[in-house]
Amino acid sequence: MSDRHWSKLQALPFHHRNPFDRMLIAQSAAEAMPLLTSDAEFARYGIAILDSTQ
Repeated sequence: MSDRHWSKLQALPFHHRNPFDRMLIAQSAAEAMPLLTSDAEFARYGIAILDSTQ
């Protein structure tokens, strides 16, 4: 994780409490990259989501 990722992680609201998931969300937000997941909670962070169930 880069400094940018850590900054995003520290600024995230606590919609999702899983630390690994929060790290993925922070990296996705910092890099403006979509995240592949089936977890609907990720969308609450305003990041681009690719639904893995489809």
